[in-house]
Amino acid sequence: MSVLKSKEILSYKIQSFVVSLIFACGVFGAGANSSFAQQVGNTEKIRDLAATPEKLSASFAEIAKRVEPAVVNIDTKGKVPEIALKGEKPSSDQPDDILDFLRRQMPTRPSYAVGSGFIVDKSGYILTNYHVVEDASRITIKLESGEEFVAKIVGFDDETDIAVLKINTGRDLPFVALGDSDAARVGDWVLAIGSPFGLAQSVTAGIVSQTKRETPSVFRKFIQTDAAINRGNSGGPLLNMNGEVIGINSQIATMTGDSNGIGFALPSNEAANVYRQILQGGRVRRGYLGVDIDSVKSEFARVYNLPEAKGAIITNLSDKQSPAGKAGLQAGDIIVQFNGEIVQGATDLIQKIASVAPEKEVNVTFYREVGTQVERKTTVIKLGERPSKNLIAGDDAPKKLPVNAQKTPLEPFGLTLTELTPQLAAIYKLQGAKGVVVKNINPASFIADVKTSGGSDALNQGDLIQRINRVSVTDTKTFTETANKLKTGDAVVLHVLTPSLRGAQLRIVQFTVQ
Repeated sequence: MSVLKSKEILSYKIQSFVVSLIFACGVFGAGANSSFAQQVGNTEKIRDLAATPEKLSASFAEIAKRVEPAVVNIDTKGKVPEIALKGEKPSSDQPDDILDFLRRQMPTRPSYAVGSGFIVDKSGYILTNYHVVEDASRITIKLESGEEFVAKIVGFDDETDIAVLKINTGRDLPFVALGDSDAARVGDWVLAIGSPFGLAQSVTAGIVSQTKRETPSVFRKFIQTDAAINRGNSGGPLLNMNGEVIGINSQIATMTGDSNGIGFALPSNEAANVYRQILQGGRVRRGYLGVDIDSVKSEFARVYNLPEAKGAIITNLSDKQSPAGKAGLQAGDIIVQFNGEIVQGATDLIQKIASVAPEKEVNVTFYREVGTQVERKTTVIKLGERPSKNLIAGDDAPKKLPVNAQKTPLEPFGLTLTELTPQLAAIYKLQGAKGVVVKNINPASFIADVKTSGGSDALNQGDLIQRINRVSVTDTKTFTETANKLKTGDAVVLHVLTPSLRGAQLRIVQFTVQ
């Protein structure tokens, strides 16, 4: 055999071996290849779900553009603290005017705060946190357009820290929709919009860190997020990638007062329930059983031979005439089912009861210790109404806070005025001057917000008003008659003497009636 022939035979054998090897690899490696192909397919699917940074950024921008017109800045002015002097009554040689003078030297300035909110109806209804507007004497809403409107509180729910406000603009407003907070998943992208530190329309992004985060309050199970939330963000919306509100930004966990990447938002489903009830009846009504309860733990379940460590133990009945008392429940009973649903523990039972409207009948299954046995029983209970924290002391029943409530008549422009007596003239060194003295300024009035060109308050307690719109003021009657002739939009010019160590200084106060 020639060398050439030998090489051809060897080449043929090598080729046959390689083909056999490839075939074998194809047969025995089929399963691995299939698995690999499936893994690649899943990876590609995940990549499809995860948008590129460019697409994600565009999504954020589109959501912000669409929602920002419905997000509002909320400025509040707190009530002036009332400071009483020691002693109940002045002595005979210490006239009231002296006490008034001393009170004026004490700090009585109102507090100011800023928060956020969002419009949920084109007619001007706004959702925010109750703590943003609590104890406010004046609430100012600033729209994205820069327009400002005074808001009224329609109602609030202290249990969930939600307040409903209303502004009247005379036109339809942009609003944002409430989404389904139960659909939120850990890892979902979210946006927070608000006014941190007063910086309106600030947008931050993050993810849902956890859902249904427990808190000391039974009615607050928060959505946790790492989107930056700071002071001033309270009341603003937490948005999903559809531009829907899934939460109201409410709290942060921090040691410094600033964002640490742990923020909490009240779920939109709870907010929607509160909003609906306030609009319908002016307040939130929740079911009430009238019992004190504790959760069943593993030790209790073992001792009482319960099938599982679930349920709520009645430790006390608030009243024999309570719904539970009327139904025959007793201390020591163990409630394990409420309207056919398993009761996980005390908190779960309270939430289940509260979710049912008062006066509704519910089925309750419970265990009761009878001698050495633990018997399973069922009863029907007509729920009462959970006592509200929103009642004013002395009220017999909750009252709806009307949107268009009649205002309590104020002194002209919110000013309490008094005649210039010889005693006051001596105190303020105004002998020989004429006019009326500003005794008090209602912090809820618009004139309390009037400033000088330097930014200080235009009017202060102790100022002497001498003229109003070129009319000389000699007594409170003259001032009141002139002021009452003015209407919203009219210009006002006051000539005012302000006492100082250097003597009385003349100032001109200018403003428009609001």
